[in-house]
Amino acid sequence: MIASLLKWIVPWEFSWVFLLTFVFTCVLYLRGCRRLSVSFGRQLAFWLGMAIIYVSLHTYFDYFAEHEFFMHRIQQVLLHHLAPLLIIASYPGSVLRAGLPLAWRMRALRPAMRSWPWRLFSAVMLNPAVATILFVAFIVVWLIPSMQTLAMLDWRIYRFMNWSMVISGFIYWWLVLDHRPRPPGRMTPGLRVLSPGITMTPQILAGAIVTFSKTDLYPIFEICGRAFTFNVLTGQLAGGVIMWVPAAMIETVGGLLAMRQWLRLSRSGRIRRKPWPTRRTRALPSVAQSRES
Repeated sequence: MIASLLKWIVPWEFSWVFLLTFVFTCVLYLRGCRRLSVSFGRQLAFWLGMAIIYVSLHTYFDYFAEHEFFMHRIQQVLLHHLAPLLIIASYPGSVLRAGLPLAWRMRALRPAMRSWPWRLFSAVMLNPAVATILFVAFIVVWLIPSMQTLAMLDWRIYRFMNWSMVISGFIYWWLVLDHRPRPPGRMTPGLRVLSPGITMTPQILAGAIVTFSKTDLYPIFEICGRAFTFNVLTGQLAGGVIMWVPAAMIETVGGLLAMRQWLRLSRSGRIRRKPWPTRRTRALPSVAQSRES
């Protein structure tokens, strides 16, 4: 019993970098929760998201993701959609910052946030257009059969693929679920609500193509050795449906959360509304010009 349990807990591919980063983040969050009042719902969302990332990347689940297409799609949906959405929806930024010692915040975090590399990174990667394009592109690119083959044959590309999904998911959902008006937020509240509907469209199309394909698009899983013995096209169909339906449902939830923030900002009067131009306001510039002349 214990041996079978350890089989699932022990990582398929151990990574010190991942483990240390994961533990460091958890310790910071625990320290921050002791200093700030964090609701149970926010803590639950954060720990669920962290648990999903750990199980997806650092347990035996990763073996099935490397040896079966539909399990790989489950892993990618968890890493790209669900886990980042849960963690960002918990708004962990202030909690993690509070978990840092004061000296670290003053001597390391603040100068780093003001440095030109961070300003350059944020100007590019946190641009709404760039973040949205990357969010969709990393899904579509890794679905190309040749790119999928490269990722499965080279462990470095495989890890880059997984981390590209996680990081692009965090950046995108951070922009969509921003609770601030614009400015200082980078997207308008209305665009945050519409954005998930825009990004899910190419994903649904790609999922439909995979679902209704009559040929094996990813024979690399046959070369690596499949984890299950059922029909290849059945597994491919399941993978396409996973990309199609659950991913779209998660993005719909993200859009609803963004709408909730929009309504909250609207009720508090924090959204700047420009008045519609009237005949009188349109005539004011011409009157002023005539007086000056």
